[in-house]
Amino acid sequence: MPQKNRTATGVLGGLLGLVGLSVVAGILVTATVTPALAVAGAAGSQALDLFEKLPSYLKIDAPMEPSTLYVTGKDGKPTKMAAFYDQNRIPVSFDQINPAMYDAILSSEDKDFYEHGGVNIGATAKALIDNLQGTSSRGASTISQQYVKNVLVQQCEQGVLPGEEDYSDKITQCWLDATNATGADGIERKLQEMRYAIQIEKDYSKNEILLGYLNIASFGGTVYGIEAAANYYFGVKAADLSVAQAATLAGIVQNPNTYRIDLPGGTMTGNDGEAVNSADDGYSLTLKRRDYVLGRMLTDGKITQEQFDEANESPIAPDIHQPSQGCTASGDNAYFCQYAKTVILSDPAFGETPQERTKALYRDGLKIYTTLDMRLQRPAIDAMNSRIPPNYDNQYFGGAGVTIEPGSGRILAMTQNTKFRETASDDQAYTSLVFASDRDHGGSSGMPVGSAYKLFTLVNWLETGHSVNESINGRNQTLKMTASCTGSSWDFDTSDVGNFGRVGGYTGTPMSFTRDSLNSGYFAMASRLDLCDINGVADRMGVTLGNGKKTTEENVPFDVLGSKYIAPLDMAGAYATVANKGVYCEPKAIDKIVNQKGEELPIPDTKCTQVITPEVASTAAYALQGVMAQGGTGAQANTWDGTPLLGKTGSHNEYGTMMIESSTKATTAVYVGRWQGTADIWGQWYNGTELQNIRYGIARDMQAAANALLGGGDPFPEPDQKLTRPVYVDLPSVVGMSVGDATSTLESRGFGVSVGSPVDSDLPEGTVATQDPGAGQVSGGTTVTISPSSGKPPTVKIPNVVGSTYAEASQAIEGAGFSIDGKECSDDSIVAAQNPGPREAKAGSKVTVNCVGGGED
Repeated sequence: MPQKNRTATGVLGGLLGLVGLSVVAGILVTATVTPALAVAGAAGSQALDLFEKLPSYLKIDAPMEPSTLYVTGKDGKPTKMAAFYDQNRIPVSFDQINPAMYDAILSSEDKDFYEHGGVNIGATAKALIDNLQGTSSRGASTISQQYVKNVLVQQCEQGVLPGEEDYSDKITQCWLDATNATGADGIERKLQEMRYAIQIEKDYSKNEILLGYLNIASFGGTVYGIEAAANYYFGVKAADLSVAQAATLAGIVQNPNTYRIDLPGGTMTGNDGEAVNSADDGYSLTLKRRDYVLGRMLTDGKITQEQFDEANESPIAPDIHQPSQGCTASGDNAYFCQYAKTVILSDPAFGETPQERTKALYRDGLKIYTTLDMRLQRPAIDAMNSRIPPNYDNQYFGGAGVTIEPGSGRILAMTQNTKFRETASDDQAYTSLVFASDRDHGGSSGMPVGSAYKLFTLVNWLETGHSVNESINGRNQTLKMTASCTGSSWDFDTSDVGNFGRVGGYTGTPMSFTRDSLNSGYFAMASRLDLCDINGVADRMGVTLGNGKKTTEENVPFDVLGSKYIAPLDMAGAYATVANKGVYCEPKAIDKIVNQKGEELPIPDTKCTQVITPEVASTAAYALQGVMAQGGTGAQANTWDGTPLLGKTGSHNEYGTMMIESSTKATTAVYVGRWQGTADIWGQWYNGTELQNIRYGIARDMQAAANALLGGGDPFPEPDQKLTRPVYVDLPSVVGMSVGDATSTLESRGFGVSVGSPVDSDLPEGTVATQDPGAGQVSGGTTVTISPSSGKPPTVKIPNVVGSTYAEASQAIEGAGFSIDGKECSDDSIVAAQNPGPREAKAGSKVTVNCVGGGED
């Protein structure tokens, strides 16, 4: 193994190099350099000082490295999800490289590496003279000089930002400038390279220089560094390279793009037009170079004759392992990866300009620790994949699910039914669109969220002081709807929209309307509010349209039912706000960033802000818990594991459905439906479940995984008493009105009306004869039963009082509503006859009785 520390000989070589260079500089000036510089316009006296005046210090920055995204693995520890790079490089330590590799590179490139001081004076002088005479273009560079050259190339390339005009040409020019070995410029470059080589020999040990060179060197294409080269060309680690493999890589590094062995069709074309250095010719150029390296290793005593013979007789046998780069390589996590990538490429934390952010991702070797947790992501993937195929019916049927943490906004899971592909495809099973996010984060233009949008009407209802126990006429009716910010108003017939199951609605409370997701009930609530304010609540709770516009840019009655297209991630954030006592936390994809030096960098700025009061949040949660209870529209998605849950269902026309549910520790939002088009999904089945009901199982499984991992959730705070109070109002008397007028009067004041059977009354036929309850203070929205008059006076049966005492007869007759006449009777006399007898008669008429016996007056 090469020495790990500099020897006395190496130090002496460096000193001798400094002395020798002064001599050589004089020789070169008089023999070769001066004429060349003179041609370039430099005087001889100036040339004498050229070497000493060249910059002597080279700052060696970290080379370009892939940036890696990590997720939390099943064991709770960080695990790699994806890598991004311009140059595929995996830095390794000195002990992670097989000594055979060091021997191969030194024997073929710089056998005196551990002896010289950075520059081989004799070889360099001869190379310069041969170059000027045109007899050779060899560079005669030591490993130290080659390391300098690669560092200079890297520094130049780092200065060319991705996306710049003529990017490829500028990158190519970086290499040409650093490797130019002709004419005066070539001599000056070589002298500068020598100057820097001497400097780094002072600052770094020999082993550090050798390791730095092997970590930075190009091995063809985008493969840089020995570890990446060993992985790519042979599928092994640098520590496990064989002698033949090490010699092959040492050969490739001498002329990377000619000797690379990953192009079976050849790396160049011969004079006859045939491919050269191809699989067909056994990679002849690389083979020749490899055998040269093996020969040098044998001569230097680095390998035995047996090792040489075995390696020399073996063919070039590449075993190409394409490196996994980008989100495509992250499999089922690709859509979250794409979301995180858009954050990196758009957030100022990674650079002020798009070019700087791209550089950070592809060159700066960042370790980016994301919020994704495979302990939740894996169950989410399974829940999605087991219920929705990538392409169900070739009509864009899709699903997306996301789970976030209410108290931080951290995205814990993000899943989708389709397969990720960057390029467009006619197969709808493949797309790069992130269904869970908006257009700015790799997403589509949002999904129709349906009745899940009712949350914002509920919050606005509470913010304006209304109670969730206030009774409202939620029947289909024509309502006045207003949007003050646009000066618009509508006479809106709720029957044009209808309710689920085609029911006509009922008089109820926001509690029951929320539990049942009653459209007509929520329209009745919205008619007492302002559409601009409702959409303003959504805006305040972090919701934007999928196309990037604000929810308040358009205000129409259909907004109440969620006609807007919104990212499921935004809707999850809004419901998480309710679960988080009114504090909205912006979605967060990145927890930590570490640079190549191991230093933590600032992460993208995300904020948590109180956007609704705790009182409103707790009361909204109180109403939304009814959705998840038995009888609620979201009960099918309840985990029934003891975790308190709030939630809301949503469906849009016949092609989109949502299910959102939340504990205090995790919020899950699921969309299932068309991601393009409006083809009907109702009444169709997959794996025994109707398409419109698939959302429940996915959301339930995702939420259950979160409950299990995070320990369920705490009980939601008690609702505010003022916002849950019963509301009493004055009930007017409508007796004597026509049934139509009475109904209008009662409904206009928010009461329900039930018309009973006609009753006999002195009032004209058709007018209200009775109402129940009667006029007075009642709960708002109470249903009042009105009974019309039959137009017939009411009759009452006259009781039979014959045989009773007069006192008993009087009590019975008068008690039945009649008067009694018994002139000859005393209280204890007996009634012998009555007129009229027992029959129906008009109330208030007179009954005459005759008595016998009894006491004297």
